[in-house]
Amino acid sequence: MSSQDIPEENLPAEQEHAHGAVSVADEKNPFADPGLPPHEHRVQDIDERAARRSERTVALLFTVSMLATVGFIASYVTIDVDKSIYVWPIGHVSALNFALGLCLGLALFCIGAGAVHWARTLMSDAEIADERHPIEATPEVKAKVMADFAEGAKESALGRRKLIRNTMFGALALFPLSGVVLLRDLGPLPGTKLRHTIWSKGKLLVNMNTNEPLRPADIAVGSLTFVKPEGLEEHDHDFQTEIAKAATMIVRIQPDNIKDKQELEWSFQGIVAFSKICTHVGCPISLYEQQTHHVLCPCHQSTFDLSDGGRVIFGPAGHALPQLRIGVNDDGYLEALGDFEEPVGPAFWERG
Repeated sequence: MSSQDIPEENLPAEQEHAHGAVSVADEKNPFADPGLPPHEHRVQDIDERAARRSERTVALLFTVSMLATVGFIASYVTIDVDKSIYVWPIGHVSALNFALGLCLGLALFCIGAGAVHWARTLMSDAEIADERHPIEATPEVKAKVMADFAEGAKESALGRRKLIRNTMFGALALFPLSGVVLLRDLGPLPGTKLRHTIWSKGKLLVNMNTNEPLRPADIAVGSLTFVKPEGLEEHDHDFQTEIAKAATMIVRIQPDNIKDKQELEWSFQGIVAFSKICTHVGCPISLYEQQTHHVLCPCHQSTFDLSDGGRVIFGPAGHALPQLRIGVNDDGYLEALGDFEEPVGPAFWERG
């Protein structure tokens, strides 16, 4: 059906916009302005039944988008991550990835297709020519812009086409939930486990190199030894996770050279135990200067004084190294008297 087949009284009233030739060529203006082509009415402009069919089509697309978003969330919750299916011609693929991709793509496509169909069939398609104007808008131009905006809002029929409006809002409101659900893949919340290590009262200090418990006599003055908690073995599935928090270094300093009172109380005969994890970004500390009792982090050169409570004397580290309180058990072996009193590693976890 074309506009020529419709009586003139049924055609929408034309807005006062120029169509056809607007100027002719002359000596001053050798190039004629052809103007805009005559406006052709769409069937939706003429037939309200066709307009309602387009409205229902757009609403259907937005509704399918909502269902696809719900399907995305349902797939994420119900499909096992290890399940695979055969999809021709791709072959065997992860059932979860296939379902998530299909639902997410369908949800996005239907929102886009619904918006395009709405614009092409129901919104005004009249071309408007505007004269160029200075960058700074005059009050009259501002008033015209606001009037044009109000007219555009009216022509979009957003207020009158309630079915489209409501389903569009529903699709746009539900779709972001897909991204929210995916946040779960960032892993479980750490809770308080980053504030604690597996050190506890009675756990022996085991030499990392020999895998043997240590006696005070095994630690010479000025030496540096790396230890781990008793029971933590390299073949354990969580070894790397636990040693990243529990790695500890012990040195033996003459008690008279220990400046910090608490450090002296938490030591045993000058043997002190500090976390090996730098409090800047968590690098392992391994460089020890015997004469000054300083340890240096090789990553960013944070330097700590092990004779003065492990305090920072240079570099970007935010606070002192946590100290582990130690003693000797009935068999004469060095043991921990508890966990570190504060979180090891970067200061972020203290503020968390």
